[in-house]
Amino acid sequence: MRFIGQLTISWFTNALVLAIVAWTFTTVDSGSLGQLLAAAAIFGVLNTFLKPVLRFLTLPLQVVTLGIAWFGVSMLMLHITDALVKGFDIHGFWALVWATVAVWLVNLALEVAIAYSDRRERHRRAAAA
Repeated sequence: MRFIGQLTISWFTNALVLAIVAWTFTTVDSGSLGQLLAAAAIFGVLNTFLKPVLRFLTLPLQVVTLGIAWFGVSMLMLHITDALVKGFDIHGFWALVWATVAVWLVNLALEVAIAYSDRRERHRRAAAA
């Protein structure tokens, strides 16, 4: 049951991130709500299953390029999502680059907010005990 809750949160977060990216860049179209949700689901599956494999396979290249190779892996996840979901479109290479940066930044902001919220909750519980 916990896995389904985490999967739902991940799906919603991906939908939010992709919607923010589409809203921010005129070169990214999210399509309809259904297409956006489909893109979020596919993006989540790719990031969960394919991205770790590709990061492992590109580990030597990551060392040589000081991490740039993993940015390429992240770009690939977004590009595959674009290719698989009709209506979710990223127009051009530079749009893909900036959309990848935006996805990273929004995810970073969400992770910081969640970590801050978790920390506050732990402190609240400790004070109550």
